[in-house]
Order: sequence, then C-alpha cells, then structure tokens
Amino acid sequence: MGTGEFVALYCLNSLFWKWIISWGGAHWLEGWKAMALLEWFAWPWNAEQIRLYAVVMWGFTTLVFVVGLFKPEWRF
Repeated sequence: MGTGEFVALYCLNSLFWKWIISWGGAHWLEGWKAMALLEWFAWPWNAEQIRLYAVVMWGFTTLVFVVGLFKPEWRF
C-alpha cells in the first residue's frame, strides 16, 4: 500500500471516529447499530461508553498510523 493510500484510509477512519465522538454518532449508534458497526459486544452500551470506545480505538489507530508511516512493511 502506498503512502497516499495509507494516509487517505487513516483520514477516513479519523472522520468516522470524530463523527462518533463529537458529531452525534454515539447517540445514533446506540443499540443494535453499535453491534453492527463497531463490535458484537457493543449492543448494550450507552452513548458515553461508545464515545470512550471510539477515543481508545482512535488512539490505537493513530499509533498504528504513525508506526506505518515510518515502517512501510507494517502497513496492513
């Protein structure tokens, strides 16, 4: 995967997490939609728990992104 594609995928991923955290996505995702879009275990979570999950996952994907920028063989 090229650097441009890698950066574009990270930007799309960041927009998704930003939508959940700040733009009302967590309230929309409550219930079965959280199970469908996030993970199977997220269906009973409320909006605050979904936001926390999004913050943790955004941090993890940012870490993977930074490592992938400097070590292209680790991109997946």
